[in-house]
Amino acid sequence: MIDRADRIPESAEVVVIGGGIIGVSTAYFLARRNIPVVLFEKGRIAGEQSSRNWGFVRQQGRAPEELPLIVESLRIWRGIEAEIGDHVGFHQNGVLYTARDDGDIAAFEAFVDHAKEFQVGSKLLSAGELSALVPDMKGTFRGALHTPTDGRAEPRLAVPALARATERLGGRIITGCAVRGLDLKRGRVAGVVTEHGITATSTVVLAGGIWSSLFCGNHDVSLPQLRIQNNVMRTTPAPSVFEGAIWADDLALRRREDGGYTVAHGYQADFHLGPDALRWMSDFMPAWRHEKNALKFRLSRQSLRDMVTRRRWTLDDTSPFEATRVMNPKPYRNVIIETFSNLLQTFPALSDVGIEETWAGLIDVTPDAIPVISAVDGVPGFHLSTGYSGHGFGIGPGAGRVTAELVTGQTPSVDLTPFRFRRFADGMPNPFGGAG
Repeated sequence: MIDRADRIPESAEVVVIGGGIIGVSTAYFLARRNIPVVLFEKGRIAGEQSSRNWGFVRQQGRAPEELPLIVESLRIWRGIEAEIGDHVGFHQNGVLYTARDDGDIAAFEAFVDHAKEFQVGSKLLSAGELSALVPDMKGTFRGALHTPTDGRAEPRLAVPALARATERLGGRIITGCAVRGLDLKRGRVAGVVTEHGITATSTVVLAGGIWSSLFCGNHDVSLPQLRIQNNVMRTTPAPSVFEGAIWADDLALRRREDGGYTVAHGYQADFHLGPDALRWMSDFMPAWRHEKNALKFRLSRQSLRDMVTRRRWTLDDTSPFEATRVMNPKPYRNVIIETFSNLLQTFPALSDVGIEETWAGLIDVTPDAIPVISAVDGVPGFHLSTGYSGHGFGIGPGAGRVTAELVTGQTPSVDLTPFRFRRFADGMPNPFGGAG
């Protein structure tokens, strides 16, 4: 199915770097237009966050800037299995966010208000309506935000299925082959330098997830980006308490096709202190202030690895991307135990389930928590589709489509102005309120 890494092509019209859902979706939509595209992945398809996320496909709770993109993406999700003739595990069973206080209610009301024009069907539920919808859920709730048109999909199935579809359309996907950098001629993209040689191209899309800032920095392109860790588990087969996905503050769960649940802590995430924390401190200060109760700062093995990772390398030398084929962080056991306790407390009907598997993933985040989908000024031919800040799986197919449109000179299906790379240099607004 996947090309061998030692058989790289001499040229391509477009090269995509990164085999997660963004990169693969971009390659798929390019191949659908019969555009010669090659995707390089240093490890395996969906080896990192694209197979480790919660599997929510949601419109609700999105930033206003992302709503047009997720509406388009959900339209694609609904028809993708029929289109590619493969299984991605998509089910439109709704997403539910619970409200514990007046602040949650106010935030949900604001979302319903700004989402009206997109007709996503989100509505506020009273405590009684929530209890009727999910009778097995215990706790003190003021109500909930519910979007019946939202869905869920299986991360470990979806991206490989899209990769197979891309190849059937003539696109090439090469795994186990790191791109060390851009081959630049007179300041323009002329190709990519891989560990197995050069592929000539005039158009490159970097969809590198957590590796994007490091790649950019080696070419003097400043991309503010940090990584946070989420710890996740899947349960043994379990009774159905809700067929969709639920976020309940200290608990997030999604029904799985195997009859169990994917479960994570609803808000707690780990931040590994390292050089990037200092490098991007001023850019991320508003976000840190806003999320200070949710982030657990850790000086860890990951911190040490980040400290010794080279920031500069020549393109004829081994790159950091070859040193770490797949980033595979270890989940924190105490977080898993706390999350499992939250699950049993909130859903006593699941008291007989066990933990089948645990894992962790690193999420690429930007200072304003929305992605970059943009050409890079100053490096003609270089484009970014990265920084999806934990929202990338659900929004992935739509993001892939607009990225493909961007790089081929089409008018994008949605306005990409909010996602421009220049916003960091121009002084982006603070989405969290207050100074900064």
